[in-house]
Amino acid sequence: MWEMALTSMKLFLAGRLFQHPWSVVGKSAIGAGVTAALAFGLVALAGLPLVAVVGFSAFLGGLLQPYLFKDLKYR
Repeated sequence: MWEMALTSMKLFLAGRLFQHPWSVVGKSAIGAGVTAALAFGLVALAGLPLVAVVGFSAFLGGLLQPYLFKDLKYR
């Protein structure tokens, strides 16, 4: 398992894991931005406890990932 993770990281950093590596980086940034915006918005508007905000925004950000990466192609 550890070897597989290391190999995947090496291929990703070398730019040989995905057909369009910058697309993956951009879509990851979109997901992180949406999650951060949700978190800051919920803290500012609703005044909810930080633990609840982090959990809820992480859950919604995780639900967004399959939609963002549905067209991902590996080499």
